[in-house]
Amino acid sequence: MARESKRRSSGRRSPWAAAALIGIGLLITGGVYAGASAAMAANQDTSVASALTVEDGKKLFQANCATCHGLNLQGTDDGPSLYGVGELAVEFQVSTGRMPLQAQGPQAPQKPVQFTQDQIEAIAAYVQSTSPGPTYPHADTIDGGGEIDRGAELFRINCAMCHNVAAAGGALTEGKYAPALTETSAQHMYAAMVTGPQNMPVFNDMTLSLDDKRDIISALLYLQQNESPGGFALGGLGPVSEGLFIWIFGIGSLIAITVWITAKSN
Repeated sequence: MARESKRRSSGRRSPWAAAALIGIGLLITGGVYAGASAAMAANQDTSVASALTVEDGKKLFQANCATCHGLNLQGTDDGPSLYGVGELAVEFQVSTGRMPLQAQGPQAPQKPVQFTQDQIEAIAAYVQSTSPGPTYPHADTIDGGGEIDRGAELFRINCAMCHNVAAAGGALTEGKYAPALTETSAQHMYAAMVTGPQNMPVFNDMTLSLDDKRDIISALLYLQQNESPGGFALGGLGPVSEGLFIWIFGIGSLIAITVWITAKSN
């Protein structure tokens, strides 16, 4: 009898086992519920953010842009009219941080973007619905699949005098400048050619065809993706910067060595 009672007692479970199992079950259930709730919330946030309409764009425009550009896009003393600029120009100006403008100056500088991409597209859609203008390019135009050699030649002929032959940017008159294109997206390259922001002229299809624009964009994308094989680029300024470098460091080093040798011999 004693042996039998020992076997039975040794086979009993601890009184805490049931509580532990219940606790583990609650933890697993809570974790699954929390994960599912977070996933649902993320999906809801995305759907809400991407569901912005032209009416939402109008409200954003009136709250952030109408002070300078007018409630009806007619322009004011502080900002030009937006009639006919189109959604492409609006997306370019706002998504690069140039607009809203912080202060009047020779040129609107790039700065951190103040809106989400969905908000920017909603504002652009409102402007397009009110006064249509240039719209977004077809995917084939900005895919980088054009003729790179031809695009580089077209860039040198039409753009390099301001943006530099290596697309490093350059100074213009009266405190203005042509920005570097080393990090510019393909869509914004196209937008700049079509809309002519700041001091840039408008290159319509009569001046540069769609194939020309595609080739130029392809050449610029190639420059972005391939580093200069010649060592230090020196800003891509060509003989001016290279000559200055040689004069300061090359000839300066020779003079320093000559002075050192003379001093040592004395």
